[in-house]
Amino acid sequence: MEHVDVLVIGAGLSGIGAACQLREHHPGRSIAVLEGREVSGGTWDLFRYPGIRSDSDMFTFGYRWRPWPGDTALADGPLILDYLRTVAREYGVDELIRYDHRVTRASWDSGTARWTVEIEGREPISASFLHACTGYYDYETGHAPTFPGQADFRGDVIHPQHWPEDYDYAGKRVVVIGSGATAITLVPAMAGTAEHVTMLQRSPTYVLSRPGKDPFATRLARLPLRLRYPVVRWKNILVASGFYQLSRRRPGVVKGFIAKALRRQLDGHVDVDRHFAPSYDPWDQRLCFVPDADLFRAFRRGTASVVTDTIETFTETGIRLTSGAELEADLIVTATGLKLLPFGAIDLEVDGEKVELSDTMAYKALMLSGVPNFVYTIGYTNASWTLKADLVSEYVVRLLSHLDEHGLRSVVPVKDAGVEERPFMDFQSGYVLRALDGLPKQGNRAPWMLKQNYLTDVRTIRRDRIDDGVLAFG
Repeated sequence: MEHVDVLVIGAGLSGIGAACQLREHHPGRSIAVLEGREVSGGTWDLFRYPGIRSDSDMFTFGYRWRPWPGDTALADGPLILDYLRTVAREYGVDELIRYDHRVTRASWDSGTARWTVEIEGREPISASFLHACTGYYDYETGHAPTFPGQADFRGDVIHPQHWPEDYDYAGKRVVVIGSGATAITLVPAMAGTAEHVTMLQRSPTYVLSRPGKDPFATRLARLPLRLRYPVVRWKNILVASGFYQLSRRRPGVVKGFIAKALRRQLDGHVDVDRHFAPSYDPWDQRLCFVPDADLFRAFRRGTASVVTDTIETFTETGIRLTSGAELEADLIVTATGLKLLPFGAIDLEVDGEKVELSDTMAYKALMLSGVPNFVYTIGYTNASWTLKADLVSEYVVRLLSHLDEHGLRSVVPVKDAGVEERPFMDFQSGYVLRALDGLPKQGNRAPWMLKQNYLTDVRTIRRDRIDDGVLAFG
C-alpha cells in the first residue's frame, strides 16, 4: 500500500493553504492532496451563479503568508479562483493534487500508528497524519425544500449551487427565494438583464454596504506589497472584531447604526422597518455585506424589489403568497441555503470502532477527542474563513515539529470527564441549526470552548505550548 506522511483531503482554499505550509516548513515529509472533484478551487470553482463573490474582505480572505494583490475588497469568484491556483503553482502544490479521489473511509490503527484511507474506485492509501480540508457543506446538493405546487410551475426552478452553464435569464421575470449572502449577490447581478428581479424573503437579514475597493489599501498603494498587506489586513481584522464585539455587547446601538445607514440608502424606495429589520440581534446570524451598495442601487432603480412574506404555493405562472399576493415569474431561484456535511461525510474509525461525531468534543475547534493524528479546518462564522484556516495550518506545522523533536508518532486530545458539553456552534442560521445533532460538541472551558474570536485564537492556537496536558502523545 502506498504510504504518505501527511494526507490533505480537499483542494479548496483550506487544502491548498495547508499543503503550501507543509511544503514550506516540512519539505522532507511526503504529502498528497486528495480532491474528490476533477478540478481544484473548492467553492470558488463549484459555484457559477451570477455575481458569485466573497462576502469577506480579501485582505483577511487571502492567506496571511501570501498577500492578496491590489485594493479590491470584495472580489468575484473568478478572481479568487485565479489567486488560489496561482498560489498552488507557486508552492508546487498543484503537482501534489490527485483529482477524482473521493475519500469514503479512514481507519486508524494504533499498532502501526497509521491511517488507512479508502478512496472510491481507487486503491487505498496509508498516512501517518490526516488533515481534513473538506469544508463544511455538501457539494452534491444544497438545502432545497420542496414547495407546495412546485411541480405545477411552468418556468424554470434553479438552486444556485447547480446553476446551468450559459443559462440565459435576459428579459425574464425572476423571483429569488432567500435573504442570505447568495440571494443578495444574485439580485443585483441579475437586475438590469432580467426584466425584473424580486427578492422574496421569509424574514429580513442585516445588510450593510462597504466599498468594493478598500480605501485604506488604495491610499497605501505606493508602499511595497510586503509592507502594505499586513497593515491593511490588521486594520480589517481589528475593525471587524471590534464591530462584532460591539454587536454582541450593545446590540441596540448596532441595530440603530444599521437602520440609519439603510434609510440613507433606501428611504422612499423600500420600507426599511418591514424588509430590513430582523427580529434577532446582529450576528445571531451572519451579517451580510454588499459592495458599493449594489443591492440598494438595484432597488432604487426599480430593476429589483423585495417582498417579505411566506409562500402558500407555487402556481403555473409564479408564486402565491400567504397574504394573497401573487408574484409572476419565468424563473424561480431557490437560494435557500447550504446543507452541512462535516468532514466530507468520511466515515472515521479508530481501532475498529466507528467514530460518532456527536460523541466527540472539539479541541481548539481543530481536533476531535479520541481521534489520533487527525486535524480538520472549519472557519469562523463571524469573520473570514481563511483567518482560521491559516491558524490551523500553522498549528499542524508546529504539532508535526513537536512530534519530530520528541520522537513521537501519535497525538490525541483526551477529554476531561468534568467538561460540560455544549452545542458545537452558538449560531442561529438555519444551515447550522439543521445539522447540530450530527456535529461534535464543544465544552464550557478552554481548550474545548469555541470562541469564534481570531484574536483569542492567535494566542491559544499560534502561541500556546503544544504539550498542554490535554493532548496525549505516543
